[in-house]
Amino acid sequence: MSGDPELRSIDEVHVAPVGYEADRITEPAIEYGADTVHLLEGAERASYHDRIADTLEGGGIAVETHGVDLRDVYDVLGRTTTIIDACGEDIVRVNVSSGPKLAAIGAALACMATDASGYHVHPESASHPVAETPRTEGMEMAERLPSYPLETPTADQVRVLDYVDSADDAVSTPKKSDLIDFAEEEELAFLTTTDPANDKAKFALLNNRILDPLVGNGYVRIESVGRSKQVSLTETGRNALRAFRHKV
Repeated sequence: MSGDPELRSIDEVHVAPVGYEADRITEPAIEYGADTVHLLEGAERASYHDRIADTLEGGGIAVETHGVDLRDVYDVLGRTTTIIDACGEDIVRVNVSSGPKLAAIGAALACMATDASGYHVHPESASHPVAETPRTEGMEMAERLPSYPLETPTADQVRVLDYVDSADDAVSTPKKSDLIDFAEEEELAFLTTTDPANDKAKFALLNNRILDPLVGNGYVRIESVGRSKQVSLTETGRNALRAFRHKV
């Protein structure tokens, strides 16, 4: 029948930081029928890391690898949310037990910021040294983590963060009027959905929908320079942009 939306299969996608684990990555992916596993790999590699992809592919699972700084929470968070966003309607599960501690935090935050589910794998046993053998062996069970929603910046807010980051230089930072010009050129939703009648209304919307929340979260600072208000990113804002740039 004409007009029906196109049907597509729903894949199960797993995301796993690669620390000093193997079975905690491969066994839940195989056990629960993952179609694709995204491996987040750091600079340090153990002798058994290549076996992880071989085991997954041997189980009929597609593998994609991504270079990530596993010691950087925001790098893990940003890469994971980007992968999740690209998966569309697929089911996405994130392994928060397979990488080092900071990677686990980034992976857990990614679940809070999206619709993905996090899970923790309980190993059967532990073994050392990690340079030669994985930290643990086997899988006793994979436990789904409870969902704790995380308030994230809107797409318009992230696009403004990105604009401020690109427009800021050693000489000057963008003014509020520059942000209005950018919002109109890019047809940001906070203006297009309200159709403000005049410039005063535009600035009110910019403050209410964009700048006030960003200032409240510590993402931007606003400074008076003469008669203008200049906007710049804080370090927290730069990290937020790294984490949620997929919304741009």
